[in-house]
Amino acid sequence: MHDTTALLVELGSVILGLGIIGRFAGRIGLSPIPLYLLAGLAFGEGGLLPLGASEEFTAVGAEIGVILLLLLLGLEYSASELVTSLKTQYPSGAVDFFLNATPGAVAALLLGWGPVGAVALAGVTWISSSGVIAKVMTDLGRLGNRETPVILGVLVIEDLSMAVYLPLLTAMLAGVGLAGGSIALLIALGTVGFVLYLALRHGRLISRAVSSDNPEMLLLVVLGLTVLVAGVAQQLQVSAAVGAFLVGIALSGEVAEGARKLLMPLRDLFAAVFFVFFGLSTNPAEIPPVLLPAALLAVVTVLTKIFTGWYAARRAGIGSRGRWRAGGTLVARGEFSIVIAGLAVATEPRIGPIATAYVLILVIVGPLTARWTQPVVAKIQGMRGRGEGKSGAAAGEAGTAGVAVAPGTVTGAGAGTVTGAATGAGAGAATGAATGAEATARMPSHDDLTPEPVGDPRD
Repeated sequence: MHDTTALLVELGSVILGLGIIGRFAGRIGLSPIPLYLLAGLAFGEGGLLPLGASEEFTAVGAEIGVILLLLLLGLEYSASELVTSLKTQYPSGAVDFFLNATPGAVAALLLGWGPVGAVALAGVTWISSSGVIAKVMTDLGRLGNRETPVILGVLVIEDLSMAVYLPLLTAMLAGVGLAGGSIALLIALGTVGFVLYLALRHGRLISRAVSSDNPEMLLLVVLGLTVLVAGVAQQLQVSAAVGAFLVGIALSGEVAEGARKLLMPLRDLFAAVFFVFFGLSTNPAEIPPVLLPAALLAVVTVLTKIFTGWYAARRAGIGSRGRWRAGGTLVARGEFSIVIAGLAVATEPRIGPIATAYVLILVIVGPLTARWTQPVVAKIQGMRGRGEGKSGAAAGEAGTAGVAVAPGTVTGAGAGTVTGAATGAGAGAATGAATGAEATARMPSHDDLTPEPVGDPRD
């Protein structure tokens, strides 16, 4: 009885604390993820007040949180949208993978973590946070911008790639050989292809079988089916998260919409528990030594993500400002980085502290880069334009001086030479003045340097 009482007290305190933290984060316009992680660090191993009675329940809740995160993500996409994104965005997806997974893999190898650690940290630095990015775009009023479909396309490619990446990582973490890893990858690819086929060809039949006018029945059927499929996937070493994602893809239409509304509160609750659990399993004393490498990794991958978004928007024909907005929006990392680190921490414990520090940095920096990347670039370009304007004006003055000293009475070869020089100087003056005027005209006004709440139709 005493154990049950302690469990209820601890669990109630944790959930109440998460609610207060979430409200505070909303007030200051910050994602609650870093605060959840900090709460876990404060009450975990080596923290201020370790939680013992609720540890087992929190671990199970964390597993459910991962499953619900991926299920809700799958419900956001239809199979046709995934196929369309694959056809149109695969070059951007390839650039995204190369630019953002490589720094993590290189850093892990330099730290001496070996191939498994390299694959895990590559995933941590590669995948952006769909949840944080969606909220940031909503808060900034950019859902109607021209670059928004490009951003979503990159996120879809990343999310679908998880269906291949997670089984491969799981197989490596389990210590299976090359043959075992290849089998796991083939199973994952076959499963993804089979589910996409069913969703495209027979999605309505699946949705009809699951559908119910009673919200309670719909909730129980969808949640039960998801947990069952996740368990089977885990048994096949395909990853429970991937199984949940595929269930979400298979459902469509009104069923997906109804399930999303019913499951979102559960997702938010158990996802918060998952972030707290990850913080609980990380010793705060291990974070300060890895802050420097985590910060360096964050700086590098901020730049690579910005270039990824810029490149993807450029391929889609988006204007300059939209390209920079797309790049800045993709910076945030969050839930998927923690999911990957949570899978790997049992085999490579050193990934926990650096992943926690890395996510803490970028989940805070991400909303800032989304808001300010384009205005900062515009300001830099404006300062450049001013410099070009001054150079042009100086060239104009030099050219004018050259014309003034050219004597008009010189004849013959000398006249030709001087006339040519004066003509060249005049041309230089005209070109310089024009360059200066053009650069000055390109200088942005004060309004151009503020974030745009809505999309500019030109960008």
